[in-house]
Amino acid sequence: MTDQELVDQRTNGSVPQAGGASSGGAYYVAPGPLAPDLRSADARDRPSRNDSLTAQLSTVIGGPVGEHALIGRVRFWTPMRVLLAFTVVFLAFGWFGKAGCIQQTTTADGSLTLDWNNGRQYVAMCYSDTVPLYGAERLNEGAFPYKKDWTEQTADGGRETRYMEYPVLSGLYQYLSMRIAKAWDASPLPGALQVVIYFNVVAFGLALAWLVTVWASAQLAGRRVWDVALVACSPLVIVHIFTNFDALATALAATGLLAWARRRPALAGLLLGLGGAAKLYPLLLLGPIVVLCLRADPMQRMPSTQLGLRLRDITSWSTALDWIRETPYRVHLLSTRPLGAAAVTVSAALGTWIAVNLPIAALYPDGWREFFRLNTSRHADPDSLYNVITSFTGWPGFDGVLTHDQQPVILNAVSLLAFVLACAVIGYIALTAPQRPRLAQLCFLVIAAFLLTNKVWSPQYSLWLVPIAVLALPHRRILLAWMTIDALVWAPRMFYYLGLDKKGLPEQWFTGAVVLRDLAVIALCALIIRQIYRPGEDLVRRDYVDDPVGGIVDRAPDPLLAWLPQFLRPRVAPAREWNSQAGDATRGVGNHAEVSNIANPIQWVRR
Repeated sequence: MTDQELVDQRTNGSVPQAGGASSGGAYYVAPGPLAPDLRSADARDRPSRNDSLTAQLSTVIGGPVGEHALIGRVRFWTPMRVLLAFTVVFLAFGWFGKAGCIQQTTTADGSLTLDWNNGRQYVAMCYSDTVPLYGAERLNEGAFPYKKDWTEQTADGGRETRYMEYPVLSGLYQYLSMRIAKAWDASPLPGALQVVIYFNVVAFGLALAWLVTVWASAQLAGRRVWDVALVACSPLVIVHIFTNFDALATALAATGLLAWARRRPALAGLLLGLGGAAKLYPLLLLGPIVVLCLRADPMQRMPSTQLGLRLRDITSWSTALDWIRETPYRVHLLSTRPLGAAAVTVSAALGTWIAVNLPIAALYPDGWREFFRLNTSRHADPDSLYNVITSFTGWPGFDGVLTHDQQPVILNAVSLLAFVLACAVIGYIALTAPQRPRLAQLCFLVIAAFLLTNKVWSPQYSLWLVPIAVLALPHRRILLAWMTIDALVWAPRMFYYLGLDKKGLPEQWFTGAVVLRDLAVIALCALIIRQIYRPGEDLVRRDYVDDPVGGIVDRAPDPLLAWLPQFLRPRVAPAREWNSQAGDATRGVGNHAEVSNIANPIQWVRR
């Protein structure tokens, strides 16, 4: 039966029998009116049919989807809504995991206080930085961050002046949450300790931020939207989503990458700059963007006449105004080529970061510098590789035994140099790989390199890797194994902090778990590098997909970079380049093998 016959039958909601029927034959009555579009969204990945873990889990709800099932036709429970529902469930698990630390009890005089008796925050494994910081950062006094200072006694018996220790956007988020908590406490609404209200306000905002992270990740996943279920249902969400304020940065980083994928470089830079004002790690994503644009740019000089007025043409106030008015056009023109788009993104990110930080830096310079001072002066954290070596060998560290006020100068230099060298290696891989890597792959490598080489790996930092790992390496069992190992590090950590005198664990139990986590992250990096050099094994690039997160470099030609030194050029000419015209052409050919046998697919596409 032809499509036209189907269209003719829609008026009465019936279709002919399978064997066909004459005008007087019997008909099957459809249970509802046929949809205007009879096609199925069969390009979407179906994990219940191609992933053994998901196929086994799907038996709970009826088993794998059928071979002839119509995909993408559900009106309400779309993949996005299912993912957000999963996210809400796991966010609730995360809140219940921290709820033990906001339980209240009474003191001897009958006043309310938090029940942290007998190390409950460690035994119940419910510790969250947000609770002690409410008093430690003087938020309970209604103080404005970066303006308020106080004096603390150090571990060696000295005293030092302290300020808010977080980047500006995170500090302002804490201040806003405090103002809401105090307003709630002053209202006739059901109440509790202010710190409990504060924690719940903070948790609500962080939950919204993680929902945004999941939404943006699902948009970036393209046809593999169900991979993002690992972002929504990650064990790390249960353990760390409310440990600190990092969900703010993940939301801004994910939406920044989404803006870049949709070819809006200025918006991408703005969002990444805001993310850098909350936690510095979103600014690290600018490096992979620049490197990929460097590889994809044709390096052809743009005619100066297209750029309008130049700086040397400004001779009066009126020409200066003309130059300013032409700026949006100039930005749009630059964004049409890879390096220009990267320059717009980097400029917007740095400009946004400066715009957010400048008022605080100008009004309260000592408070603004506290974040940088603290990170410069702090020693190797228990989670770092440097402390792991010390734990198992007794090594005193690069700087030896230091007092509280002495900076680990050599450790700072080694940590920075190690990260720079790692970035150089990643840049070399990006430029010399036979086919241009995907942006998510490079972003994961850069963030992982930062965490592995840094002297601080706070437990909640692992959330940075979750969304980008799912986009970079969509192998569900491997990712779930890593996330589980990383989440389980929380248990020996808490019992190590509890102390041996309270039946806690020895340090080596904790540092041994840290080694397992680091090895798991290194293994992920190795698998990603393998797929960069063997793009045929990359699940994302099947069915002629190039780079869903790539933005302007997605489906762009992959030149041989003749302008670079020989050792930085791609080792092998790109095997395939696909764009929308190529996809249409392959459908016309009817046999993908015919296309893959063409010596130079780029020239074939351009014909």
